Amino acid sequence: MSDQSQDEKRAAKDAQREQQARDAELAMREYQAEKLAVTAKTARLRALRLAKEAGETAPKRTTRKRPIKP
Repeated sequence: MSDQSQDEKRAAKDAQREQQARDAELAMREYQAEKLAVTAKTARLRALRLAKEAGETAPKRTTRKRPIKP
């Protein structure tokens, strides 16, 4: 009977290790997906900022309303 209980304990530990391995794999996939999402969002925001800055730094046309006095 002791052999059977040891086998059951060993099987339970093996099942627990397998569950932990699956949990670790899932956690890694979630981490990588979130990292990819953050990278994509950062790139999008950077592109928007650069486009905005490029539009702001464009030379403005100046026109004089008053004639220059000699």
